Formats: sequence, C-alpha cells, structure tokens
Amino acid sequence: MQLDQLQQDFALALHDTARAWRHALDRRLKGLGLSQASWMSIAYLAKAREPLMQTELAHCLSVEQPTVVAMLDRLQRAGLIRREVDPHDRRIRRVRLTSEGAEVYAEVRRVARAFRQEKLRDLDVEMLRQMTELLHDLQHRLEEPGP
Repeated sequence: MQLDQLQQDFALALHDTARAWRHALDRRLKGLGLSQASWMSIAYLAKAREPLMQTELAHCLSVEQPTVVAMLDRLQRAGLIRREVDPHDRRIRRVRLTSEGAEVYAEVRRVARAFRQEKLRDLDVEMLRQMTELLHDLQHRLEEPGP
C-alpha cells in the first residue's frame, strides 16, 4: 500500500471512528434526555477550573455562538447551569454547573465509563497506550499555528 493511500485511510478511519464513538455514547446517554451538545457542554463545564465564557464553550464544542446560546437557554431552564456576569467585564457571561448539573454529570461519567470499559476491554494495554500517545501527538500537530 502506498503511503498516500495509507494516510488517506488513516484520516478517514480517524474521522469515522470519532463520529461513531460519539454517536454510540450518545445513544447510551439518551435516557438522560440530553443532546450530544448538551452532555458535552456539561462535561466541559464540569472539568473547567473556573466558569467558562459562552464563547469558550462554543469553541470547545466547535459550534457558533448563537447555537451555544440556545442550548444554554435549554440547560438553564432545566436547572443544570447558571449564567453569571463576569466580575471584571459586565459584557461577558460565564457559565457554571448547578448542583443538579453536577449530579447529571456524575451520571454521564458513570455511563461513559461503563461504555469505555466495554468497548476497550479487549485491547492490549500497551497498544492502547501507544494509540493514545499517537492521538495526543496528532492533536498537538493539528493545533499548531500555521497553514
């Protein structure tokens, strides 16, 4: 197999696998009544050291600002998040999980952990470590500034 074809196959497999992973996990989380963007938002907010700006969350999710605003409206109505005015700049809204949101995140983590364990259980530990390193390295290359 030529290198160009191998690289193309890898890129397509990476894309398709990431999409399939998200969709399979999304099906597992349907019982929580959350869309993929909603549970991913809850996960990003839970892992953040401080409340995120709406624009930061939109960037994490790779969506436009109006999309994240509408989704946050739904999460706020459900009592899972709250928006706060930034103490240094009143134009900025920061988003944090409520205690109810933290409980939902705990359930998301439980379901996601069981899903990961099921799907990855038969993989060789060393292979899993190497693939993780490869993906981290590729991510860093993709995030480098430049063409």
